[in-house]
Amino acid sequence: QVRVVESGGGLVQAGGSLRLSCLASGRTFSSNSMAWFRQAPGKQRDFVAYVTWSGITYYADPVKGRFTISRDNAKNTANLQMNSLKSEDTAVYFCAASRPGYASTQSRDYDYWGQGTQVTVSS
Repeated sequence: QVRVVESGGGLVQAGGSLRLSCLASGRTFSSNSMAWFRQAPGKQRDFVAYVTWSGITYYADPVKGRFTISRDNAKNTANLQMNSLKSEDTAVYFCAASRPGYASTQSRDYDYWGQGTQVTVSS
């Protein structure tokens, strides 16, 4: 059974940093991208960043230059380093694994999802 579990969320002041971690288990993700999405209250789930198996990364414009996504293929983990946090970054953050061969910003292209971790940035 595939499981995706996020950790590392919390409360931080504006300008601060947080590091989110994601552990995927139950299979290997040798041809899958790993991504982070986020959902603020009353809003749709938005793409944040993805990293492909080979390490290619892509970011949504609002987080470029502030967030860094990485993965460890041997451990089936993906991390999101978030710096210079803003109040508008407040959301539940979800880790997801894509369909094989996909590198996508669309949530429909991701088959496996975690339960989410809350990030709250106080101004």
